[in-house]
This record gives sequence, C-alpha cells and structure tokens, in this order.
Amino acid sequence: MEKKYFRLRILLVGAFFLASFMGIAAKAIHLQVYRSPWLSQKASNQYEQSSTASAKRGIIYDRNLREMAVSIDVTSIAAYPSRIENTKFTAKVLADILNLDAGKIQRKLAAKKPFVWIKRQSTAKETRAVRDLKMPGVEFVREYNRFYPHTTLAAQALGFTGLDGAGLEGIEFYYNQHLKGAHRNITVFKDALGNRFSAEPEQSAKNRGHDLILTIDSNIQYITEKALQEAVDRYSALSALAIVMRPRTGAILSIAHYPHINPNAYSEFEKSLWRNRAITDSFEPGSTMKIFSAAAALEYGETTPSSIFYCENGAYRIGKNVVHDIHKHGWLSLQQIIKFSSNIHRGSKSR
Repeated sequence: MEKKYFRLRILLVGAFFLASFMGIAAKAIHLQVYRSPWLSQKASNQYEQSSTASAKRGIIYDRNLREMAVSIDVTSIAAYPSRIENTKFTAKVLADILNLDAGKIQRKLAAKKPFVWIKRQSTAKETRAVRDLKMPGVEFVREYNRFYPHTTLAAQALGFTGLDGAGLEGIEFYYNQHLKGAHRNITVFKDALGNRFSAEPEQSAKNRGHDLILTIDSNIQYITEKALQEAVDRYSALSALAIVMRPRTGAILSIAHYPHINPNAYSEFEKSLWRNRAITDSFEPGSTMKIFSAAAALEYGETTPSSIFYCENGAYRIGKNVVHDIHKHGWLSLQQIIKFSSNIHRGSKSR
C-alpha cells in the first residue's frame, strides 16, 4: 500500500513537471514564431535609440577671408531619469557644479521623460567635473556653439544664433537656410551597462553648412566703428550708424553701429540694440539729401559754391500744396542753403 502511494506521488510530480515543461515550450514557440517581430522591437527599444544630430554651421568670412563667425565643438549635459536612483542627491551635486537651481534639476529628473537636458553648452571645466563623477544616467552630448572671434565687430550686421544653432538676428537669420547644414538621424546603441555608442561614422563634409563670404572689410569696419564711437562721445549722442559703400559696385564695405553688442553674450544687452538699424529702421532722409543734390550740381559745373538762389521767403506754392521753410529766407548762396538747411530755392545767379 505504501509502495503504491509512493509511486502515485512520483507520477503526480512527473505529470506536473511534464505539464510545466509543455507549457513553457508552448509559450516559447508562441513567442519565437508568432510574436517574434514584437519581441525584436521590444529588444531594439532597450538597446537601440534614434537621435537627430545637428550639422556644423558654415563659416562667415569677410571679403579678405577673415573669419567673422565660426562654430566650435562644445558639450551639453543631459540625463536619462529612469536610470537615476537618487534624484535628490544627483540634483544637488549637479547644481553645485553647474551653478544651477537644485529644485529645477530634481523636477526634471523626477519627470516621466526618457531624456532631459541639464545644461546646454557647459564649459570645459564643468563638463570635466561632472564626467569625473561617473554618475549613472548622466550623459554628455556633443553640440556646436557659434563663436564670434572679433566680439563686437560688425555685431549687428552679423547677428547671432540661439542654443539650437538657428539664426535669430542679422546675416545669421537671413542666410540661416544656407548656413545651417543638413540634420541627420543617427542610431545610438547601449551596452549592458547602459553606455552609449554610435553605430555610424562622424558626419561627412556634405552635411556641413555652406560658408558665406561678405563684402564687408573688417579693417574698414573697425575704422568706421571707431569713428562712430568717437563722434558719440564727443557730441554726447545717443547712438550712431554708418554704411561705407563702393560707389561703382554698390558693395557694402562696412555697416557699423554704436552702441554695439557682443553676439557671444547677446542676452546681456538690451533687445533694442540687437537689430541692424541701418537696414531695418526706416526714416525720412530729409536734409541729408541736400548734400547729394548740391554735389551733383557742382559736379556738372552749372553751379558754384557762390551761386545764389531765391528761397521765396519761406513759402512756395506747388499746385494746391505749399512748401514751408522753418525760417524765412530771401537770397542765399549754395553754401548758405546747406548751412541753414533751406528747403526752398529756385532760380540762380552767380556773384
């Protein structure tokens, strides 16, 4: 009786294990045969990620091929919140090194996002300090930062770019499509320890943005800006601007402003100083056109500086309209017309 009972137990245990193995085999066959594409995708999502890489922006040169705007390699610090265990400690350490608010970093790390930025374009010292900590879940992303080697020179004309490398003002904005390069999707793999590595080679030259050569001459630009600064200081003016052109071709050799800005730190300056006022702002030329009219008259030899004109005593009717001068004038020489900025003068006679 006891032997039969023992044999029955063996059969029951054997049947249980046989049923278990058959269940496991059936499940394995189901997953491997019928759910294979789904499993492959799930596995791929764990070790393979797609990412968009920004191409290097083109260089801006002056007419003598001096670099006015270049892109340099920088490192940005990011994090994968799911891989960080102690978010409070990690946030405090990163905040101390990067001079950021620990609370804001902790909220980012606590968010249910696969990827968050901690600090874009960190300094070399900051990057080195964070890298030495070897903190799990903290990642370093290679990016490009726009740099203007001559700082304030032609700043408003060149403009500047934002953190994402897009032009925001000036030539950088107007020629953004030409300068920005082609973005490309790259595949990044992770090993069992979570280390990332790219499966693709570094970007080729064809992805890089196109260069731009300006007609601006940096030497003439510097002289113009220096002259504007001296004029503003001498006459206590609020601002000044000037354009230097080559008359025969119309090429702009200099387009200068004062006060100027440093596009490497544009956010530290008032927004009203950002724009290229010589191009964007419209104003009535008014009396400045008299100089060109007088120069044309002198060039063609019909008039001399001593030629006199009748200024209609400050009022002259043209059809239904009357042109007025600020002050009433009778006969004035060409020199006096420029001096007093008279708007009315007709007829002339030499003296």
